[in-house]
Amino acid sequence: MTAEFRDPIIRTAPLPRDCNNNGDIFGGWVLSQMDIAGGVIAARRAKGRVVTVAVEAMTFHQPIKTGDVVSIYGDIIKIGRTSMHIKLTTIVARKLDPAEIKVTEGTYIFVAIDDEGNPREVPAE
Repeated sequence: MTAEFRDPIIRTAPLPRDCNNNGDIFGGWVLSQMDIAGGVIAARRAKGRVVTVAVEAMTFHQPIKTGDVVSIYGDIIKIGRTSMHIKLTTIVARKLDPAEIKVTEGTYIFVAIDDEGNPREVPAE
């Protein structure tokens, strides 16, 4: 999975305010960026509102540093009646180094909802 072959859902760069006491980026910042990316994928597929109901199998492989370019890629791996499992992978390029490093991956589960916040069926493609 490289940028040469597909576009990320999100590409951003963390700021110094996103750092923890060790100078690495907070895990919560990464989780929120992944949640946003997964929500984009899920909402497109559901053709409407979705909510995050769970995060499964989250793995942090390496830290993210200030100055890294962060790219988040995602794929729908399972669709249920009202839910979708989205596999998300976070890749970074360190400052001026174009090499890609997988730093985080996990599966987010989203549920399609109606205007009142009740679960609704994910429409057929």
